[in-house]
Amino acid sequence: METTVRKPFQGIMNIVRFNWHFYVISIMALLVIRLALPFLNQAFQFLALFLLVSISATTLISLLVSLYVYDLSGLYKFKWMNEIQPNDGKNERLKIVNINAGFDETSSLIQQKFLNSELIVLDFYAEEIHTEVSIKRARKAYPPFPDTQTVTTSQLLLESETVDLVFLIFSAHEIREEQERVAFLNETKRILKPDGKIILIEHLQDLPNFIAYNIGFFHFHSLKTWKTAFQKANLEITSNQTLNPFVHRITLQKDGNTP
Repeated sequence: METTVRKPFQGIMNIVRFNWHFYVISIMALLVIRLALPFLNQAFQFLALFLLVSISATTLISLLVSLYVYDLSGLYKFKWMNEIQPNDGKNERLKIVNINAGFDETSSLIQQKFLNSELIVLDFYAEEIHTEVSIKRARKAYPPFPDTQTVTTSQLLLESETVDLVFLIFSAHEIREEQERVAFLNETKRILKPDGKIILIEHLQDLPNFIAYNIGFFHFHSLKTWKTAFQKANLEITSNQTLNPFVHRITLQKDGNTP
């Protein structure tokens, strides 16, 4: 099996590459403000300087946090997976499903961690619903994992109670409507074995992510929103841990199966 290794600064480079339009807009705004400064009266100069500093600071902070989260924090080394499958996955054969929303950076890494297990990759990306240009750019840049199956959030096309682990890594937040989110979680629960686990990895709509991403944190869901969806889908949180100050790992089981 070919070993996949993330390139240095792959995370931050992908963010800039797939969201370059935001940075172009920021640079253009900064240039306009800077050129307009000499022609403004004192009151408007103060406002312009405030905007200049604010745009510069928020853009720089978001880039630095992203660099830390995706490249420097060790997030993609997946050391926490050793809690699930010790000894690099050599002991037990599991049936694992990794579900993405159109951009998959993790399946090859999961495969390396669980050497003897069966990995099934599902992609619920729907172009008419998931209209973000960044995802479209990512899909063009990165081919899908071999044998990735196209599914919908309401139909995962797998038999009931056959899966040991489901990974939802930075994908489930793309389901924006609560009704669809609950239906997706119910469908994910359906394919789980009675003692199976769902591993959800997400940014949350919380203070650290607001400081890091400003209004961009509205793209994430709050812990309260997630808990409401879990409750409606009869899923129970067995663990909620921070992988770093900006990313949570939430482990779920079918309600009533907590050890």
